[in-house]
Amino acid sequence: MARFAKHEVILLLLFALLAVAGPVRRPAVIVLLAGLALLQVLEPSVPFFARPAGSVLANLLKLGLGYGILGLTGGINSSYYWILLAPVISAGMVLGVPGTAVFTGLACGAYLSTLLWIDWTRYELPPDQIPEIVLRVTVLALIGFLAERLAEVNPAARRAQAVAAQLAEANRNLQEAEAAVRRSERLAALGQLSAGLAHELRNPLGTIRASAEMLARQIPADNPVAAELVGYIQSEVDRMNALVTRFLEFARPLELKPVRAELTEVIDRAIAQLERHSPPFDVAVYKNYAPDLPPFEFDPELMERVVYNLLLNAAQASPPGAAITVKTRLVEGNAEIAVIDRGEGIPPERQEVIFNPFVTTKPDGVGLGLAIVSKIVDLHGGTITVESEPGKGSVFRVYLPVGRRAAP
Repeated sequence: MARFAKHEVILLLLFALLAVAGPVRRPAVIVLLAGLALLQVLEPSVPFFARPAGSVLANLLKLGLGYGILGLTGGINSSYYWILLAPVISAGMVLGVPGTAVFTGLACGAYLSTLLWIDWTRYELPPDQIPEIVLRVTVLALIGFLAERLAEVNPAARRAQAVAAQLAEANRNLQEAEAAVRRSERLAALGQLSAGLAHELRNPLGTIRASAEMLARQIPADNPVAAELVGYIQSEVDRMNALVTRFLEFARPLELKPVRAELTEVIDRAIAQLERHSPPFDVAVYKNYAPDLPPFEFDPELMERVVYNLLLNAAQASPPGAAITVKTRLVEGNAEIAVIDRGEGIPPERQEVIFNPFVTTKPDGVGLGLAIVSKIVDLHGGTITVESEPGKGSVFRVYLPVGRRAAP
């Protein structure tokens, strides 16, 4: 159950008094006042609003709510014109002189724009009312810049905002790191289990395969049913051997051999491999490479495997005639590879676990492809993310550090 601080309780009570005892008590006005009160209370406790972008969004919402209240309470003559002080003061406390100037201009413009609602063919503005309008606009600007000066001479408020933003960012990074550690621990445990199980299965599978071959040579030519059954045994053993091989590939420690290479050449080889070795897919692969991406150190062979697996998944998820796009760009010292498809997409509940072993959306899939991809990317000191919407497609993004050496 939510608990409010004393100043938040007082703020809510004041807004409630305004809604109940104000000059206009229409339900729509009460709803807008409640929204403004809720935003004022939540703003200090939501980490996003501590950042400049979040503060701008919060002030825009306050401005919109205040403008709606003006529209419902008389426009230029509204007794609630001072409600526009909420975004102006907030901007003054957080956004400095530029932000204060912008939101002061927006608030004054919003108030003056209510003059456009008047039918000037029926009404006229009395000369003695013009100073009142000028006074109201000047008060909006004056209070906004007084709030900015108060924040300027009280640097503790600015430092608190900066610290809140840093803490929010640190908390987000910590959560991502904890998720990565948990995933690594699961990968290690499942890798050891897979390796042991695969080794135990390989020997009996070999025996079954050899026995089936010997049995096939002993079957009379006039017994097609037995020959067919032996064929089933051989094909299923081969399929199991392929699965065991994939388990071993996942469990086997990968040896990173970083060299300085061109990422686009590796992607081109992966695309060619998809077109040459995979089952025929009726898809087109489009390339969108950034020209400013420099050569850097990574393992070309393993990275080709990463791109190929992502392309294969995209092709399998795409309908006939669809397009797959491979993009590269330089993002904050990282090379980004984005594989974009317009296929089935991934359900939201699976997006958090899609890189875990044995998690798959394919009926005949094993769920090791993306786990191996994630393992290779982790070895390079990079990260991999997915953005997907069911029915609209997926975007897999791989980020590889450009400026530091990959761990051998």
